[in-house]
Amino acid sequence: MSYVNKNLLNDEKVIHKASIHWFIFIPSIIAFALSIFLIGQKEGVNAFGAFLFMFSIYMFIKAFVIRKTTELAVTSKRIIAKTGFIRRNTVELNHNKVESFIIDQSILGRIFGFGTLIINGTGGGKTPIPNIDAPLIFRKEAMQAIDTQQN
Repeated sequence: MSYVNKNLLNDEKVIHKASIHWFIFIPSIIAFALSIFLIGQKEGVNAFGAFLFMFSIYMFIKAFVIRKTTELAVTSKRIIAKTGFIRRNTVELNHNKVESFIIDQSILGRIFGFGTLIINGTGGGKTPIPNIDAPLIFRKEAMQAIDTQQN
């Protein structure tokens, strides 16, 4: 069972869930392709290519764990963001404590549909959530939930 589902309050419902975009795998894929190219050179096994191969596998596993262990949800009462596998980091903001949302998208983020969502809470707290898939939809769902609760 997911962290979000285990920690729902009474009469709280999940409105929208988001995940980390698949684009976080791109650096490991590029490093892997470059390592294969370097290892395949005529001089035999290239030491840097072998190192890069191992590093690309590490980067892929790290990206996989980040993607699988990050949970983002808008519920009827709050916004929940949980990251981490062994070491857990959670942010839970009640709707009445959210001041604004900021979305930061690079050119590649605009093209592929990912970006960093920054949630500004009352008291000056900022919670950045990098590489979120479809951040505009997450923001829209969160703002609709907040508006529904306030009315």
